[in-house]
Amino acid sequence: MTRLQTLLGIDLPILQAPMAGVQGSALAIAVSNAGGLGALPCAMSTPEMIRTELEKIRAATSRPVNVNFFCHAPPVVDAAREAAWRRTLGSYYDEFGIDPATIPAGPGRAPFSSEAADVLEVFKPPVVSFHFGLPAPDLLARVRAWGAKVLSSATTVEEARWLEAHGVDAVIAQGVEAGGHRGMFLSDDLTTQIGTFALLPQIVKAVKVPVIAAGGIADAEGVAAALALGAGAAQLGTAFLLCPEATTSAVHRAALKSEAVRHTALTNLFTGRPARGIVNRLIREVGPMNPAAPAFPLATAAITPIRAKAEAIGSGDFSPLWSGQNATGCREMPAAELVWRLAER
Repeated sequence: MTRLQTLLGIDLPILQAPMAGVQGSALAIAVSNAGGLGALPCAMSTPEMIRTELEKIRAATSRPVNVNFFCHAPPVVDAAREAAWRRTLGSYYDEFGIDPATIPAGPGRAPFSSEAADVLEVFKPPVVSFHFGLPAPDLLARVRAWGAKVLSSATTVEEARWLEAHGVDAVIAQGVEAGGHRGMFLSDDLTTQIGTFALLPQIVKAVKVPVIAAGGIADAEGVAAALALGAGAAQLGTAFLLCPEATTSAVHRAALKSEAVRHTALTNLFTGRPARGIVNRLIREVGPMNPAAPAFPLATAAITPIRAKAEAIGSGDFSPLWSGQNATGCREMPAAELVWRLAER
């Protein structure tokens, strides 16, 4: 039993990464009931949606579950940049018969708020995690007031030290291999992003709080390697995407089971912030990191109708097919079975 397992109240050193858009409470419940730490992603949920999912969790498990939020600063809409972005996508609007003038601009993801905190206070989840740093001190104080353990992601040693200085109970060391959004928040320089097994021992040495390894871990051997390098647990996301409890779309599932999964890239096309996904037509043709993309999360709106049209005909060419660099452990099996396999010594 590691110090982190004791801290979080879990039997196995396995955390399921929160993955907005591809899961809800069902996956979190299955992982937590199996002895790991399930996670409920809330970045794309309204307060009422969060309440509904937490009610489902409370009814189905007495085990700890991690409730996750983004804590980015909402950007100001830049009309000129939005127009340039839509011009970049113009040929795709023509291809699918979409009038870009009918597409409303707006965010696709919301940061942690006082309204979300109001909902959480009713349920008092034992673990709350954040991506992109930490929320404002007053909001963080509300989370701490009911005794929740606070986690957040660091992609550099500097971010890990910052998080420890601001009172997190454990740091998630997110290597560059990880699927989905980079948790980077002190810099937007992608050259600072390094691999999990290079980052992990550096963060373990730099902070006193427990450290969780994330990124590129796909099997029991990877989990064991992370623990050997000082991690208190491993966090996996991609490995759970084919589980029946996940809500991963048909086109996303097909991509994960294809040869395409071996080629991923960091891209800002789908949200405006670097996130790792399977390379598809949009990424190839527009380039993975395009400066025309509006600030996070405003890039999402212009892509959404193109994605919908393509997915309607079975194509993932314009979808965010989030995946880490190592999808070898992504299997079609119940989440509980996967958790037990990952924890085998």
